[in-house]
Amino acid sequence: MRVLVVEDDEDLRVAVSAGLRSAALAVDSAADIAAADEALFVNSYDCVVFDRMLPDGDSVGYVRTRRREGWAVPVLFLTARDTLADRVEGFEHGGDDYLVKPFAVAELTARVLSLCRRAGTGRPPVLRYDDVELDTGRREVRRAGVLLTLTAKEFSVLEYLMSRAEHVVSRSELIEHCWDSAADPMSNVVDVTIKRLRTKLRRPELVHAVRGQGYRLVRTAG
Repeated sequence: MRVLVVEDDEDLRVAVSAGLRSAALAVDSAADIAAADEALFVNSYDCVVFDRMLPDGDSVGYVRTRRREGWAVPVLFLTARDTLADRVEGFEHGGDDYLVKPFAVAELTARVLSLCRRAGTGRPPVLRYDDVELDTGRREVRRAGVLLTLTAKEFSVLEYLMSRAEHVVSRSELIEHCWDSAADPMSNVVDVTIKRLRTKLRRPELVHAVRGQGYRLVRTAG
């Protein structure tokens, strides 16, 4: 899952991005509405975290305009404005959640994960395929009941493959959903991550390569 963080305070932007990445999310960031608009034009996101007061305006106005155009990506507003009127305004103009500063990054991460799952067309919190169980809330993966130790990126790739079970997922699609804008689409990062994931999932093989197309999950025999 991929998230955009729009925050002009660099220290806070870095801290929030790091917290979200630790939860296996791909994260892009922007410091103002103009940069956010450009990122949203180029990329697809599962959630956007907007600071309300940005150098080029109140992000509520931007979100309100985009909602009128049919834009449906979940939005969480961050703000130091904590009156009831401010919170109501955020919700009335397209916000899905509202968090007042100062806040715990762990709480923000939990809220963003919830919004991302909501955006995933009702994707259940626990995904199951063959003998693999992936719990998006606990960030745990088990195969045949055995807990596996995956990196955040391996978890993210497996989650996306399980959400598209038995469909072929291209390398570019994995890059788009599991990596941020710093990833080089011409590199072998996907293949390296898949190789490590296969090793940790152990045999029988679950993740299969489809020549010239990408990867897909295939149920094991029996």
